[in-house]
Amino acid sequence: MITSEGLRIDQNRAMNKYPGGILFKRFLWGVVRPLFRFSPRICFGWRRFLLRLFGARIGQEVHIYNSARIYMPWNLEVGDWASIGEEAFLYNLGRICIREKATVSQRAYLCAGTHDYKDPAMPLVFSPIEVGAQAWICTDAFIGPGISVGEGAIVGARAVVTKNVEPWQIVAGNPARPIGKRALEH
Repeated sequence: MITSEGLRIDQNRAMNKYPGGILFKRFLWGVVRPLFRFSPRICFGWRRFLLRLFGARIGQEVHIYNSARIYMPWNLEVGDWASIGEEAFLYNLGRICIREKATVSQRAYLCAGTHDYKDPAMPLVFSPIEVGAQAWICTDAFIGPGISVGEGAIVGARAVVTKNVEPWQIVAGNPARPIGKRALEH
């Protein structure tokens, strides 16, 4: 609980926010990341290789575009035939799992971390995100910490998702609300 003395930013900055070795891995990823960022657009295999080198679990035929931002590759799992679009941002302090054939469109933001606002020191909280198989996160959508987007679901453009999305559901808006069901092809 926040007291009358207010936030304790000094305590937050003094905290050890990451377990041992993570800061070193972040440093190394920062050094290597230009090889990812400035690779030609079609070099999906090269980017898969770099992410795997840093501990990401990346499936076959995954397309991750060079302008996508992956904060911590070792906290990323992407299934076969999935894609992560241009300028998508995966702030994966917690694990982000994108299942097979799912799409994260351009400029979507998946945020798997936050702060405990009830604690005056506001420590980091790592909250995983899961995007189900065949789901589609549309342009500029925001997926908040701890959210699960069900199989086949669609999150509309610029939607703000703060609650789990049911399988095959279509959500849109801010905050995101159900607007329909996705039809299954037989």
